[in-house]
Amino acid sequence: MKRVFTLIAIFALFYSASLTSLAQTTPTKKYLDTSLSFEKRAEILVSEMTLDEKISQMVNDAKAIDRLGIPKYNWWSECLHGMARSGKATIFPQAVGLGATFDPALMKQITNCISDEARGFYNSAIKRNNRGIYTGLTFYSPNVNIFRDPRWGRGQETYGEDPFLTSRMGVAFVEGLQGDDPKYMKAAACAKHYAVHSGPEKFRHGFNALVSTRDLYETYLPAFKALVKEAKVESVMGAYNRTNGEPCCASPTLLKDILRNDWGFKGYVTSDCEALVDIYKHHKYASNEVESAALAIHSGLNLNCGSTYNRSLKKAVNQGLINEKDIDKLLIPLMTTRFKLGLFDPEEDCKYNKISADVVNEPSHRELAYKAAVESMVLMKNKDNTLPLKQDLKYIYVTGPLATSVDAMMGNYFGVNGDIKTYLEGLTSRTPNGVSIQYRQGVLLEQANINPMDWATGEAAKADVIVACVGLTWLLEGEEGESIASRQKGDMTDNSLPQCQIDYLKRLKERIVSDPDKKLIVVVSAGSPVNLKEINEIADAVIYAWYPGEEGGDALADIIYGNVSPSGKTPLTFVKSLDQLPDFKNYDMEGRTYKYMNKEPLFPFGYGLSYTTFKYEDLIMPKTIKAGENVTVKVDITNTGNMDSDEVVQLYITDDEASAPVPVRQLAAFKRVSLKKGETKTISLNVDKVKFSLINNKNKREIEPGSFTISLGGGQPVPSTDSYVQGTITVKGHKSLEL
Repeated sequence: MKRVFTLIAIFALFYSASLTSLAQTTPTKKYLDTSLSFEKRAEILVSEMTLDEKISQMVNDAKAIDRLGIPKYNWWSECLHGMARSGKATIFPQAVGLGATFDPALMKQITNCISDEARGFYNSAIKRNNRGIYTGLTFYSPNVNIFRDPRWGRGQETYGEDPFLTSRMGVAFVEGLQGDDPKYMKAAACAKHYAVHSGPEKFRHGFNALVSTRDLYETYLPAFKALVKEAKVESVMGAYNRTNGEPCCASPTLLKDILRNDWGFKGYVTSDCEALVDIYKHHKYASNEVESAALAIHSGLNLNCGSTYNRSLKKAVNQGLINEKDIDKLLIPLMTTRFKLGLFDPEEDCKYNKISADVVNEPSHRELAYKAAVESMVLMKNKDNTLPLKQDLKYIYVTGPLATSVDAMMGNYFGVNGDIKTYLEGLTSRTPNGVSIQYRQGVLLEQANINPMDWATGEAAKADVIVACVGLTWLLEGEEGESIASRQKGDMTDNSLPQCQIDYLKRLKERIVSDPDKKLIVVVSAGSPVNLKEINEIADAVIYAWYPGEEGGDALADIIYGNVSPSGKTPLTFVKSLDQLPDFKNYDMEGRTYKYMNKEPLFPFGYGLSYTTFKYEDLIMPKTIKAGENVTVKVDITNTGNMDSDEVVQLYITDDEASAPVPVRQLAAFKRVSLKKGETKTISLNVDKVKFSLINNKNKREIEPGSFTISLGGGQPVPSTDSYVQGTITVKGHKSLEL
C-alpha cells in the first residue's frame, strides 16, 4: 500500500509539473486585446513569460519568443542627424551644425523627416524579415551632453556648450522624432549620455567625473530635465563613466533619486553599449559581472545594450541578489514602448505603418537638408567685404584636402545616399558660364606632401579667388573606436588643424599677398572649435561649415556667391589657445564656456557675421517684477543693409547682485527671424522665471531680490554699437524653486 501511495504522489507531482509546463507553452495572448492600455498589455505579456524569456528581452538584441508571437527586435538604432548605419537616408548637418542654426522649429521639421524615413525603412525591412541591428524604431539620439572642452572628439554630436540652447534643440528633436499621434509613437528618442559626460574618450570606461551640485544643476542636467519633463522622451541612456563615484548605469542618485523620483520619468533606461562590463572591470565598483548586473537592476536600468544581462541575471536571481519581481518591474516599461510603437497591433491600426520607403531622401527632405546647411554655416571673418564674390569674377581656384571629401559632409553617426554634394560640386554647379574654375587638392589631410613638387600654389596664384577647404573629418575627431586616424581615441591633443594644412594656407597667401585684388577664402569643416588664430590672420574670409550634410556643397556655394546671406551663430566659444582653459579632465565649470570664462576668446559664443546689418531699438520690458514671474521682452529689429537675411536675436541675462557664484551671463531666450532689406519687425521673447534664479550656498535654487541686466542683440553684448540694446529689471522678494 505504501508503494501505491508513493506512485500516486509521484504521478501527482508529474501531473502538476505537466500543467505548469502546459501553462507556459499555451499562452492566453490576452496582451493582444487593443481595448486595454499599453501598460496593462505589457504587464499581461510579461506575466506569461518564463524567467529565461524575460531576461532575453532585456538586452538590445532581444530574441524572438515564438510561442507568444513576439518577433526578434534590436533596440539599437541611430539617428543623430539622419538615419544612421542602416540604409539610404537624408544626411542633415551634424548636430553641432544644427546647434549653430539656433532654430528649434527647423530641428523639429528635420526629425519629423527622420522619423518618416525611419518608419519607411523599418516597414520595408520587416517585409524582408530584416530585424538586425539599426533596423528598429528605438533610436539612441539625441546627444544632449555639454561640449565643455574643444578637445572632446564627440562634441560634434552635441548642440554646443550652452545648456539652454541644448535644451531647446533637444526638446524639438524629441518632439519631431516621436510624432504627434495621440496613441502611437512614430519612433522613440533617447537622451544620452546621462550624465556629466564629455571626455576624455581615452578614459571614458573608468573615468570618475567629479562635479559640484551647482555645476550639476546649472550645466550638466538642465537639458536632460527638459527632455524628460517637457518632451516626454521615451528613453534615457546612462554614460560609461562614473559621476561623483557612482557608475552612471548603476547610479541610485542619477537613475532613482533624480530621474525617477524628482523628474517623474516613466520610460526606460538603457546602458551605453557594454557599459555594465565597465562597472566591475574598470570602475572596480563590483567584484564581478553578476554583481554589476544586480546593481544595475536595483538602480532601475531596464535595458542592457550588450550581453551582461543575458549572462548574469539568472545567476543573480539564483544567488538572491535580485528577485524575479525586480525583473518584471523593469521589463514592463520596455514592452510598453514596443506597444506604443504599434509593434503588436494590427497593421491598419497605426497610421505610421503606411509610410513607404519612397520617403527616404525625397526632394522635400533634400530641400530641408539644404536649408539647414545654409542656416548652420557661420561667417567668421569677412575682410573688406570679400564675400559675397564680385560679379566681375573671372577665375576661381578650389583647393584643399576637403574640397572633394564626402567625409567632410557627414561627421560621425551618418547615413549614406548616392547624391552627396561636396564643396567642389556645389561651387562648380553655381559658377556662372564664362568664369574659369580649377581644382587641385594641394595638400594631404594630416601629413606633409610626400612629393615636394607643388603645382597647386602656383596655379592658385593666377586666380582672382582661392577657396581653400580645410579642416578635420570623423577619422580625426569622433568616438573611441571609429576615429582611426586619431592618436587619442577620437579626442585631440590640442585643438589645432594638422600643421600641413596651416603651412599650405601660408604658401597660398605668400603667392598672392602682393596683389590686394586676389582673395583667399578659407572654408573650415570640423565638429569642434578648432584654433582659428593663424587662419584668421591668413585668410580674407573664413566660413565655418561644420559637417554640413548632403547639401553642404550647394549651401556653401550659394553663400559664397551671395545667393543667400550667412546667418549661423557659433554654439561654442573659440578660445585663442588651450592655455585659456582648465585641464581636460577637470569637470569644474569655472573658466569654461562663455558663461564662466573671464578671458577674452578669439570668437565668442553666439558670434556670426552677415552680409547685411541690423539695428536694435525700442526695448520694452517691465522695470520691476515679483520673484517667480516670467517676463516678456520686446524689441524692434531693422535690416539696415542691402540684402534679405535671417538674424538670430539673442537675449542674455546677468545677475548683478548675486549672493552666490553665478554665470558671467547666460542665454535666456533666442529667436531666428527673417528680415527683408529695410524691414522692421517687433520681436517678442519670453524669459522663464528660472533664469532669474541661482543655486545658493546651501545648494538650493532660489530667486533673490536684486538687479538683473538684460541684453538683446545678434550675439553677446558689444558696447557702443547698434547691434544690441540693454536694460535693467529689478526683482522684488524671494522665491524657492526646484533644482
